[in-house]
Amino acid sequence: MTEIPQQVAGKVVIVSGASRGLGAAFAARIIDEGGSVVVADVLDDEGRATVDKLGERARYAHLDVTDRQQWQDAVDLTVSEFGRVDGLVNNAGISAGQYIEHETAENFRRVLDINLTGVFNGIQTVIAPMRAAGGGSIVNISSAAGLMGLALTAGYGASKWGVRGLTKIAAVELGTDKIRVNSVHPGMTYTPMTADLGIQQGDGNYPNTPMARVGVPEEIAGAVSFLLSDAAAYVTGAELAVDGGWTAGPTVKYVMGQ
Repeated sequence: MTEIPQQVAGKVVIVSGASRGLGAAFAARIIDEGGSVVVADVLDDEGRATVDKLGERARYAHLDVTDRQQWQDAVDLTVSEFGRVDGLVNNAGISAGQYIEHETAENFRRVLDINLTGVFNGIQTVIAPMRAAGGGSIVNISSAAGLMGLALTAGYGASKWGVRGLTKIAAVELGTDKIRVNSVHPGMTYTPMTADLGIQQGDGNYPNTPMARVGVPEEIAGAVSFLLSDAAAYVTGAELAVDGGWTAGPTVKYVMGQ
């Protein structure tokens, strides 16, 4: 078994949307690497169950990312329980969309409110406690859909491109405060939610990517923990694609017409 490096040992991190899926994997990785985590979500029962599994260095906070007061409450809980905030992973989001021609303005706004304004709210709320701690790291979870045009993702794709841009603006503005801000762009990753799409794990089961497979949450978590860690001390404003090469270009077989 590969030993997990202790990249975030001693750090205190808030992860939004962490009750299940990618967010739960991020929280578990932080605990495994010696950090402390606040699991923040609207799914209270699942969130508390996740915290119970993670142990004594984990806490739960109810968080609707569109509610600024709930963000402040989550930050206050983190400081009260652990003394400071070193990191934030803006992971909460929803995936919904259809052809632009048929998308409703109401649904478009809803997706942007959760996926983009929610990230803005999180960034804004942790600035003061991170300054007080002498700096920190914010990791915004965007998507491969934030690096390319992807059909059927009108609201989702627009929100993830927005997260990408907001990340760079925050990195520029907060650099002198020693607050680093980066975005991670997962490709198709196997989670309980994406399993419903019929995707399968294993080599050769996802020919859309050069690596011909979907990712697993632990692979995305490794990238997130790196950006949270001091190993990434000179990395800010970056966009890290963790997508099996999906956004790098079409597969060789596709180009060769095979």
